[in-house]
Amino acid sequence: MITLDQIEKNQVGKIVAIDTDAIPLKLIEMGCLPGNEVHLVQVAPLKDPLYLVIDGCHLAIRKETAQHISIELIA
Repeated sequence: MITLDQIEKNQVGKIVAIDTDAIPLKLIEMGCLPGNEVHLVQVAPLKDPLYLVIDGCHLAIRKETAQHISIELIA
């Protein structure tokens, strides 16, 4: 199990756990929940933010926030 900030471009993972106190409620409302798939589409030139697709929603999140989301790699 790794955190979301550690995956490489085009890797897919499944969210295993989230720290609900450390991530914004808006991310949870947009599908950042355990069991959902997450796909890293692109990383900004300075490695922050990360552009993701989570459960069909396109999101850009800070690397600091991604450290609080635990995932399991699928592909």
